[in-house]
Amino acid sequence: MKSVRFCGSIVLAIVIFGAAIMPSEAQSPSTPASVVQAYKELFEMSQKEKKGLMFVVKGQQIGGGVVRVIGNDAVEVRNQQYGRIIIRIDSIDAVMAN
Repeated sequence: MKSVRFCGSIVLAIVIFGAAIMPSEAQSPSTPASVVQAYKELFEMSQKEKKGLMFVVKGQQIGGGVVRVIGNDAVEVRNQQYGRIIIRIDSIDAVMAN
């Protein structure tokens, strides 16, 4: 009986350790609704006031003005270099505005 409990404890420790070292993307597959709402407020401000935003997408910065919001899934952005950029909202790490 003791060896069964000991093996069970080892398996549990391995599972907990494995979960702790998993990447954060695997633990949170979607962006919380409150964050999406905050993003949408910035998107609307950018559209209305014709001001640009800085998007951080998987560590890369993309600047541009919001052209339109595509549901809860994506935002269309335009800047001097590209006429059309589609950014998935769930891939956005941060949005910055002046």
